[in-house]
Amino acid sequence: MTPRRTSIVLLTALAAATAGLTPPAAAAAGTAYYVDCAKGDDTASGTSANAAWRSVAKASGHAFGPGDRLLLKRGTSCTGVLAPKGAGAAGAPVRIDAYGNKRAAKPHIEGQGARAALHLVNTEQWEIRNLELSNTGPATTTERRAGLYVQLTDYGTADHFVVDGVDVRDVNGADFKDPDPSGGILFVVQGSAKPTRFAGVRVTDSTVRHVDRTGIGIMSTWEGPGKFATGVRFERNKAYDVGGDGIVIHETSKARVEHNYVDGFNTRSAGYNAGVWAWESEDALYQYNEVTGGHGTRDSMAYDIDGGNVRNTYRYNYSHDNEGGFLLVCNGEGKVSDGNRIHDNISVNDRNTTSPYAVISVVCGAATDTRIYRNTVVTNRSDTALVSNNGPTGVTFSDNVFVGAPTGSGSPIKDTVSTYEGNLYWNTSQPRDPKAVNADPRFVSGAPRAPGDVRLKDGSPARGAGTPVADGTTRDYFGNPIPDPPNIGADQAS
Repeated sequence: MTPRRTSIVLLTALAAATAGLTPPAAAAAGTAYYVDCAKGDDTASGTSANAAWRSVAKASGHAFGPGDRLLLKRGTSCTGVLAPKGAGAAGAPVRIDAYGNKRAAKPHIEGQGARAALHLVNTEQWEIRNLELSNTGPATTTERRAGLYVQLTDYGTADHFVVDGVDVRDVNGADFKDPDPSGGILFVVQGSAKPTRFAGVRVTDSTVRHVDRTGIGIMSTWEGPGKFATGVRFERNKAYDVGGDGIVIHETSKARVEHNYVDGFNTRSAGYNAGVWAWESEDALYQYNEVTGGHGTRDSMAYDIDGGNVRNTYRYNYSHDNEGGFLLVCNGEGKVSDGNRIHDNISVNDRNTTSPYAVISVVCGAATDTRIYRNTVVTNRSDTALVSNNGPTGVTFSDNVFVGAPTGSGSPIKDTVSTYEGNLYWNTSQPRDPKAVNADPRFVSGAPRAPGDVRLKDGSPARGAGTPVADGTTRDYFGNPIPDPPNIGADQAS
């Protein structure tokens, strides 16, 4: 073999050996495409700001590939549906974003009553940022509509979706609930022929306002093995005036829903709704959320442990001034709801005046090993029960502070089924509780209206009266270390 031939063989072998080490983004740098719905031209190339396309219809006809970017001009408004084709790749997603003067408004797309203003179908590896979406059509009771709608049908596993800084407003879709609702920002799995799920869905710093009927959600019709979506993160989002559910996760594993704010839900729906909740999800963690302004007196609670939820945890959440109450425990018929925990939360002036509901309602089918502890629940309404139970078992209340209305006979506890251990009761009836503390908790405010108002004064009978729980939680709602023994309720300051 000649030296030249030898070198060619060696270089070829080296290239083959190192091919898998090349970063995906380097292999597909991608192309930037521009849309200017005010001054663009659909006959232009679209590959520069000076040769931008004019319409979202033009962009929808293009197949985007790994590393490509679709950029919409700030300060402009487009009509129609943006439904781009193609997909990204690991390390080289397709990105939709804004360009232009950052002081100008986000680029706006109005869907005009279509299924969605931005619609992705059977694809993956997309990141969407800095858009404003609306979708208003004629009043309807039959048409599903959404702002952003990502749809999979018998696709398999779809990886990596990021939605960041996207604002959705004014979606007047029909009152269809999951698994395929109307709403603001939706991820939906359909079909029954092939196991299909999302893997890696992150919705952050986005806002939905005046949408029907679900604010932000992920859900699925696939019921077989491999149904759980993974890598789901809903963080720092805001939902205002939502017709039905605020933020909901269905069929997820290890999802995190945190630092979200919901103000106004169940405002126009005839169904059952909650502010933040899950269905058939395992190991979900909800923390640092605030929910208020819930309407209705059925299932319209701020938070919900519902059918088929296993090892879900609510901690460090705040609920206040909801007509439907703070918490629902409601296992679905034929479902297993087990090992759920609700602790270190605060509920102020929630209510539900319709039997069999209350500030905390235990209804539907029985759950197993549901533990509700170290929460502070206070209401100023004498026409609501603090807790009600119409028969289901499996719930234990321990180390909670229950404070009813200071007028009349207070606010009752209507529960003869659940287990109560070492709670503090004031202005309420005491259930069977062998370690009960019946005393004024001595809040810093006699009329609480905010979390800081339910901190404990020196000398509170709740201090040091709790029982340690080995759950790995070391700090309370306010960030205080949890002492040993702990206090009763959500304030653990020593």
